Amino acid sequence: MDLDLSAADQQFRDEVRDWLREHVPREPLPSLETEEGFAAHRRWEQELHAARLSVVSWPEEFGGRGASLLQWVLFEEEYYAAGAPGRVSQNGIFLLAPTLFEHGTPDQKQRYLPRMAAGTDIWAQAWSEPEAGSDLAGIRSTARRVDGGWLLSGQKTWSSRAAFADLAFGLFRSDPEAQRHRGLTYFLFPLDADGVTVRPIGRIDGKPAFAELFLDEVFVPDRDVLGGVGEGWRVAMSTASNERGLTLRSPGRFLATAQRLTELPGALDDDRVVDAWIAAQAYRLATFETVTKVTGGGSLGAEASLNKLFWSELDIAMHEAAWDLLGPEAESSPWVEDYLFSLAGPIYAGTNEIQRNVAAERLLGLPRGSR
Repeated sequence: MDLDLSAADQQFRDEVRDWLREHVPREPLPSLETEEGFAAHRRWEQELHAARLSVVSWPEEFGGRGASLLQWVLFEEEYYAAGAPGRVSQNGIFLLAPTLFEHGTPDQKQRYLPRMAAGTDIWAQAWSEPEAGSDLAGIRSTARRVDGGWLLSGQKTWSSRAAFADLAFGLFRSDPEAQRHRGLTYFLFPLDADGVTVRPIGRIDGKPAFAELFLDEVFVPDRDVLGGVGEGWRVAMSTASNERGLTLRSPGRFLATAQRLTELPGALDDDRVVDAWIAAQAYRLATFETVTKVTGGGSLGAEASLNKLFWSELDIAMHEAAWDLLGPEAESSPWVEDYLFSLAGPIYAGTNEIQRNVAAERLLGLPRGSR
């Protein structure tokens, strides 16, 4: 693992830093969990795209600039260090897009990726159901074959970004007779389609960060099946690996939070702050190792669960330390919304209880039931 940046990498980093210094809004945008804030964040995505900075590692034909994976990590570090707005497009560019690159047809890539990069289309994740969250194989929503496509029916819940998004991606049971992990198919569908009802779910602060989706025989053409009929579980594991591993939570997020933490009154006398700063640096080094592995032809597997455990617990620890350091002032500080969001970390992307099971069984080789 080479930690020395090349001249090209440093030039890229400097370009990103300079652009962000000039363009990051001086005042924070409204919360992206509100209608007003969602629209403002979409406009920010479009501004990034105009500078060819919305999806730097994608091929140029889809709106990127063909940057290396290491350069993407450097971009993320600069992005968070600059205090730039949250990425309202993250479900699409960080979760669906890698899956499209791996499993999508040329037609799907051409239809969806450029609009995703430009902020024209914002995607929601439609996986969880009332009785199937981390146990994704337990989904009951169905896909029934009809002429030219499928009719989707069922209920999805905790669908992130769905309150204001344009499209969604999710799993449906296309063969009810198959075993749990089989007979699933991965679909892409618009949220304004006939038969789709979107019901926002208020967070603890009242903002609709999520929504329930009710689907009543929603027609989806065959060309919007991603990865093949009955191949949904295999395709979904590709998305989940990205969600838990590299792309969704880059070290830049935690490096910036750790730096902000050190600037609070009394922070340098608190061992938790020191631990958080060291942990953020460790996660950065571990990510460089992952980049080296992936660029060398490897892939993320069950170790993505370890990543998810690490960053979700680190996020909470840093925000709890900030809360204690600020005392009563915390409630009126910019840390509030990020603290509330950090509490969801051990739940989304597969609960940490499930991720510990994955690590125990697939990495340590422990038998089921021995934990």
